[in-house]
Amino acid sequence: MAAPQDVHVRICNQEIVKFDLEVKALIQDIRDCSGPLGALTELNTKVKEKFQQLRHRIQELEQSAKEQDKESEKQVLLQEVENHKKQMLRKTTKESLAQTSSAITESLMGISRMMSQQVQQSEEAMQTLANSSRTILDANEEFKSMSGTIQLGRKLITKYNRRELTDKLLIFLALALFLATVLYIVKKRLFPFL
Repeated sequence: MAAPQDVHVRICNQEIVKFDLEVKALIQDIRDCSGPLGALTELNTKVKEKFQQLRHRIQELEQSAKEQDKESEKQVLLQEVENHKKQMLRKTTKESLAQTSSAITESLMGISRMMSQQVQQSEEAMQTLANSSRTILDANEEFKSMSGTIQLGRKLITKYNRRELTDKLLIFLALALFLATVLYIVKKRLFPFL
């Protein structure tokens, strides 16, 4: 029958392997994650939790190794502890890389949002310019139309002025002829001898 201490060591080793695999899976998830930022933050938090659990189990294993009665078993367990610590150190580097990657991703997403806003503002400015151009073209067409109407009005006024002058001249001549006729008739009736 296995000693309780051996059972504890075996359980610690199994949990260390389990946490190690979970950390690897989470790091792979971080690498594969393309956003959003909340998902990356959640994955980073999970990695930190698993690292803490992994550290705790390694410390328990180290404590169990120090409590071993046989020096050979003690050394074997301490060697295992050292191996786990080295692996954890490599994973810690991966975790910091994942955090750096997350920060870079966050910065890139911020830049992407800013660029998207700039593009949207540019599109709005282009739309405003297009609308202004359309308004100016419409005003120009209306101005051309009004210019034609004004020229036509000027020609009509000039023609009317000439006609008015002609009419006045004709009226004056007709009046003069009428007066001359009246004078002639009066002269013949009143002064037939002249």
